[in-house]
Amino acid sequence: MALHPKLTDITQRIVERSRPRRADYLERMARAAEDGPKRAHLSCSGQAHAYAGAGEDQDALANGRAPNLGIVTAYNDMLSAHQPFKDFPDLIKATARAEGATAQVAGGVPAMCDGVTQGAMGMELSLFSRDVIALAAGVALSHNTFDAALYLGVCDKIVPGLVMAAATFGHIPAVFVPAGPMTTGISNDEKAKVRQKFATGEVGRAELLASEMAAYHGPGTCTFYGTANSNQMLMEFMGLHLPGASFVNPGTPLRDALTGEATRRALAITALDNEFTPASQVLDERAFVNALVGLMATGGSTNLVMHMVAMARAAGIELALEDFADVSAITPLMARVYPNGLADVNHFHAAGGLGYLIGDLLAEGLLHPDTRTVAGTGLAAYAREPKLDGARVRWEPGPRESLNDRIVRPVADPFQKTGGLVQLTGNLGEGVIKVSAVAPERHVIEAPARVFHDQDSVQAAFRSGDLASDVVVVVRFQGPKSNGMPELHALTPTLSVLQDRGFKVALVTDGRMSGASGKVPAAIHISPEAMDGGPIARIRDGDMIRLDADAGTLNVLAEDFDSRAPATADLSANRTGLGRELFEVFRQNVGPARDGAAVVV
Repeated sequence: MALHPKLTDITQRIVERSRPRRADYLERMARAAEDGPKRAHLSCSGQAHAYAGAGEDQDALANGRAPNLGIVTAYNDMLSAHQPFKDFPDLIKATARAEGATAQVAGGVPAMCDGVTQGAMGMELSLFSRDVIALAAGVALSHNTFDAALYLGVCDKIVPGLVMAAATFGHIPAVFVPAGPMTTGISNDEKAKVRQKFATGEVGRAELLASEMAAYHGPGTCTFYGTANSNQMLMEFMGLHLPGASFVNPGTPLRDALTGEATRRALAITALDNEFTPASQVLDERAFVNALVGLMATGGSTNLVMHMVAMARAAGIELALEDFADVSAITPLMARVYPNGLADVNHFHAAGGLGYLIGDLLAEGLLHPDTRTVAGTGLAAYAREPKLDGARVRWEPGPRESLNDRIVRPVADPFQKTGGLVQLTGNLGEGVIKVSAVAPERHVIEAPARVFHDQDSVQAAFRSGDLASDVVVVVRFQGPKSNGMPELHALTPTLSVLQDRGFKVALVTDGRMSGASGKVPAAIHISPEAMDGGPIARIRDGDMIRLDADAGTLNVLAEDFDSRAPATADLSANRTGLGRELFEVFRQNVGPARDGAAVVV
């Protein structure tokens, strides 16, 4: 089927908007590719330093002409999603060696967990960690001795940061290697109910901890469809993973075989072979439009709205909120995965998963079919699924029908006709709302404002009964310049309780919400932020606020609103503690949320 005409128009608009920046980027990548890796041109001392720790690979590195792969890893053994990466470098090195090539761990990048830091001080470093990851990966690859890079990362800020680095080093190929989700524990719905009972005092901390431990119980990514698993989806839609690699559980023969195949494929697409595929050719405008379609079709995390903008800027491409909204308007919601449904990502994968979605979207003209990918030219390769064939992988056609229509549906019979991400504009500036998990009767909320400057104050007001009415909770001074734009997911159980008690409830914030949040209407990423004197800083308690997700509007219904002076806040407490003092330069130089809330791009 021909490409959807509106998708063509959106892509062309992005191309035109990006033309100067993209042209400069491609020129830089072409110059770097012409120069090639400098491994053979290092001084003798430089080569000795680079190969001294390579053990049995020293001779091949010093005297051979085969490719050398750089491994950039987010491994740590505190976080379940990244713990499986411990053994990946040895597997990659052994595979490369068997192919007559070499691989080295170029460097590590930090990987923090938003699940650990929710509602805590460390969350104020979370968003900035994305740019730190990009910087750390840049340092790892700065030795200029690698013909391709393998990026080992999964979670919220890690993959976007690594993509920013891959784009910056776009003159060499980039293959992203996932670890997969943990096996299914207790249902996410059951876990959410225990959290709400804890918020109301019906159960104690012992019961809460037991529930959480039963949900997050082993190695791998959390199984709900939050930012981490949205990242994995993006990597397939953009052609940076091998087909079907995202949701294979860690510690399985297929997982290890896919890692070996990723290594072989990285070797095959270097400039030393016949299928040279630098990352700059994969990361083009069409790939990002395909990623937008994937985000909408699956009901993915709102965090990706900012991350994709920053990732695209690193590749010389300018995305705008209108691109997200316009793609959402033509993309049906094809998946129901928690928090948008009861299924987890393992259930989603078993029901047909990404291979089914990509195949059906291609058939309906809702994806660019001709993109460059690490698997070759054409996204049709990603409608296949991997199967074990001895110790190797073969790819077979994926399912062409949903195996569970409560989890996955075709374009012709979706859960919703649109993707559920809406751009909001009005006298409060601009922001976004995700409505794929919000009941239709809650798409329009008009209620008086209660204004807070931190999450703790919201929780205190709830405990004292001060929020027992229709309310729009405004949490401001949560933007990137204020305190690093922490997620406000800790508010979800509280606001959900109010909503379940029959009140009209919404959240308005210049901060973020987690990819795990959903059923409470939340107008987020409001720009300009309060720290910049944005309109959100002029809201007062009692102001009537109208959030209309159907019309895409967000307004304060007060005649004197535009003439008010903006409020200020004492943010000195955000400046120190748990390393926050090290990030003052980030807070001073970060861009607005609508531009990706980035420092380095």
